[in-house]
Parts: sequence; C-alpha cells; structure tokens
Amino acid sequence: MIDSPYTLKIFQKHTTPNSHRQSDYFSVIKELVGKRNELSADDPEYEAIEHGINQAYALVEDEIINNNDPSIKAVSFGTSGWRGIIGKDLFLKSISQVTQAIVNLYSQLDSDNSLAADLGVQSLKQAQGKGAVVGFDNRFGGKLMADRVVDILTGNGFTVHYAGEATTGTLSAAVLILDAAFSINLTPSHNPLEYGGFKFNAADAGPAAATVTNAITQNARAIIEADQAINLSPDPDLVNRIDALACWQELVAKGVYRHGLNYLDIIKRFAAAQDCVVAIDCVHGASRVHMPSFFNKMNSDHFLLLRENADPTFGGVAPEPSSVNMQQVTDILRARPEKLKLGAIIDPDGDRIRFTDGTNEIDMNMFGAMAYHYLHEVKGKKGLVAKTVATSNFANAIAKKLGEDIFEPRVGFKEFKPVIGRALVCFEESDGITVIGHTPEKDAYIGLIMALDMILTLQKNLGDYVTEVQNEFGYYYPGRGGVEVTQQGNELKATLAGLDKYGPGATVAIGAEIKKISEVITIDGRKMILEDGSWLMIRPSGTEPKVRFYLEARSEAGKDGLMQAAKAMLKEIGLL
Repeated sequence: MIDSPYTLKIFQKHTTPNSHRQSDYFSVIKELVGKRNELSADDPEYEAIEHGINQAYALVEDEIINNNDPSIKAVSFGTSGWRGIIGKDLFLKSISQVTQAIVNLYSQLDSDNSLAADLGVQSLKQAQGKGAVVGFDNRFGGKLMADRVVDILTGNGFTVHYAGEATTGTLSAAVLILDAAFSINLTPSHNPLEYGGFKFNAADAGPAAATVTNAITQNARAIIEADQAINLSPDPDLVNRIDALACWQELVAKGVYRHGLNYLDIIKRFAAAQDCVVAIDCVHGASRVHMPSFFNKMNSDHFLLLRENADPTFGGVAPEPSSVNMQQVTDILRARPEKLKLGAIIDPDGDRIRFTDGTNEIDMNMFGAMAYHYLHEVKGKKGLVAKTVATSNFANAIAKKLGEDIFEPRVGFKEFKPVIGRALVCFEESDGITVIGHTPEKDAYIGLIMALDMILTLQKNLGDYVTEVQNEFGYYYPGRGGVEVTQQGNELKATLAGLDKYGPGATVAIGAEIKKISEVITIDGRKMILEDGSWLMIRPSGTEPKVRFYLEARSEAGKDGLMQAAKAMLKEIGLL
C-alpha cells in the first residue's frame, strides 16, 4: 500500500500497472529521494517517502528476477564491460546469457586457440581449474546477479573465488594472487544509481583486450537472438569464499621492491602520527566494506569515514569523484587542527579516487604527475611515465626534464597494456591510477596508500607538494567540458574531420590572443598543442551524441579562452 498522496502521484506519473517494461521505477526512486532529502527524519512524511522508495525497489527486484524480455539496449562490451539499466538491461536472464557467452568463449579454445594469448589460458579445462573471481559493488540487485553468475559458472565446471561486495582493484589483485583465469565484477563503476554493469577482466587482471570483448558481445547476441535455454545446475562445492582485500594486501607486499610502498609500515606510521588526519568519503560504495580493515581497524578520531552506510540511492548524488562531492571532506579537513591532512573520495567500485588537503583539490591530472615524481625522485625508482592523451602534460614536463620516456595512448586504461611492468605510473585524467608492481587495472587503494606515504614521508600536504613540483617543472591548468550535438557515430566523425585544417602552423584565436599550433596528435580525436605548451583536444563521445573537450592552459584564466576556442571551432564546422 502506498502511504501518501505525494508518493502515489509519483508512482502514477512514472509507472504502468502490471507492466515492468512500461514502468520507469528509477524515476520514481530519484524523485522520492529528492523529496526525502528536503525532509528531516522526524517529519511525518519522511517515513512514507522512505516506504515508497522501498516499494519501488521491490518492483525493481521483481523485474530483475522475472524479466524474460530481451534487454532494451543490445548487449555490448566495451573497455569497462557492459552497462545498462537495472531490470531493463541487466536482470537474471540477461546476466545468465552473458555469463554463458563467457563460458562459450573458453569452450571454443579447445577448437580455436586464437584468443588464448589475450585470455591467458590455453583450454577450457585450464580455465575451469584456475577459476573465476566474482564480486559486486553496492548497486541494488548486485548480490542477486552475482549469485546467478556463480551458478552459471559452477554449473559449467568453473571454480569460483567468491569475494562478495568488493572493489575492482581488490578483485584484480585476487586474480593475480590466486592465479585465476578471469574476474567478473557486477558494477557500472561511477554511473548513476539506475545503472548496473558487468566488468570482465582476463588472466592478466587488467581490462580485457578488444578481441575478447568483441567475442563476448558476439557470443551473447547469438545466445539472445536464439533465445537459447541456459542450463542452471550450480555446484556449491566449486565455490571458494575469499577475502579480496587480503589478496590486495598480499599483492602490495609482493610488489614493494618495485614501487617502494610498504603498506603495513605506512599504516603504522599513520597510527602513530598525532599531527595527521585522514578523511575518506566512500559515497556508500564498496570501499566502505574495506576501509576499516584497510586502516587496521583503527579506532581514532584521526581517521574519519564519510557516507559509509549501505545506500543504493547514493543519497541522490552522482556517485563519482567530483568537486561537488568532495565538498563535505574539504569542509571537515579545513576545520581540523592537524598539520597533515588527507581527504579522498572513492567511486562505488573503487577504481577512481580524488584528493584534497582541505585547501587544495588534487585530481588525477596533478596527482598522477606527483606520483611519478615521488616514485622517481623520492623512492629512487627509474622508468617511464604513462598517461592518456587527454591527461595533463604536467607529467610530460617532469619526465622530459628527468630524461625519461613518456607513453601517451588513447583514452582507456586497457591502452596501457604495452607498458605494464615498465611504467612507474599509469594514470588517466578521469581519476584512475596504477603503479609498477601492482595490477594493470586502475585502483583507488594504491593511490590512497601512495598519497598517505607522500604526506608522512615529506611532512607536507599534497597542495604544498604539488606547488613545489610545479615551481620546478612548470604550472599546468587542466580542464574539461563538452556539448551535446545532433550527430553521433560515423556521421559525427565525418563532420569533425572539418577540423583537419587546424594542423601544425595554423593559428587559433584564444581569447584576445592569436596562437600558433605547434603539434597535432590524432590518436584519439584531435589534440592541438599550442606554441606556449597549452593545448586543446576535441573528441566525439563513443556512446552519446556529444563532443568532449579536454584542455590545458598555462594559467587558470587561460582555460576560458581555450573552451571558447573549442566551441568556435565546432560552430565553424556546423555542429553548434
């Protein structure tokens, strides 16, 4: 029974009785969460709104269990797996079909070993024996869907190392420590609350190669088109429950000679440092499960956890590391008396992280460069730096002055595969990082332990450290934006080809100045580097009718001019 006229109105607005497919339960949930956020817990309507949210989720659960229709959007695996709307795209039947598609991938190895190198195993029997690491984040229905994955895998003879709720980084660590064949994580990473996801990593524990994700997509679509019956014969004896964080801790200990990050020592030093405070915002995600143990169950007012309760609505916020979401951590640290302050916000599956010291926000553009400088100059490790083409050139300047190489691929963490094991740091502008001797997957936890080691070793906050490095290697001011357009796919790419006129030697109006393009990089969109080292990159979205801008000025004020230049270019070729 719906408790209030307001709740009833919202349900009537977005749902059709007895029709899951015609009902938009997440619009109900979003509106009710918005209303709940306006009320105090003792308001008479608060309980009714909360009940309405639970009713909507009960309908989502029924849809997850009983939906027999095809997914609204065709299954497609990309760099970060398959994502879609919970109940509409991801539900037990579609999860079963996709898991079977992965089983078939390994079954095909016995007759065609063309994918053996990318999968990291040679036969079905080898994959079954090594097994799969399986986990999920805090999304609604995550355990339901993970349990179905386990049932399909064990029913096909695969050992399953079951982690329960865990982060992507710890699952990847488990693949390496347990020598598993692959991992499956039921997560859409930082997407909004209505999204579910299915992330597949092969035996190297990194994002799967395109050959593999394409094959999964083809297998899944064939199963769905034929409406192939999926055999459910689970074998509980093949399930091995694991502690994914313990696997992560073991991997970091094994890799200490490569990266120099002594995890246990860093935690002990923090516990003894009375002039240091750490505040972690879990945004209700999977990191909340690990953080107490990560910090050795520390009972201290110097260690603070925020948004550490289970909430699949994320309190109504977009669950991503962002300046808006960072504000709570920033405010808390600003009021603290300690000399050393470290704040971080971690996304739901723990593969992205952003930092603050209460005064300065440090995104991955800056932190990745600092991490490289720290490993190279403080830890004494030598090697190249790897960062995606859309990431700040701050790291480039550091590497060049240190006489080291730079690897700069297109956007996507899987693009770092050629330098895993050689690059000291691999990072991307969207808050993902890993280090040498660790997993080839981005991992918030390795970034967190490095940041803590930085401030304890250097006895300075991150903002002071980045200023010190900038004073030596130059100041860089990255930014990003984008616009919606009416074109998508090949049509959009064809229109963007009109920007080819902006080659080396061409001039661009940046604010009141005319600047010359000195270099153009076209591996992922069009990155135009100007004579003063500032740059502007324009690339189409791969999934939406949008054009994204990535830019970097040599002063904070210069970012506006670059943004306006990007929009002027799009207007010139008819997109705006």
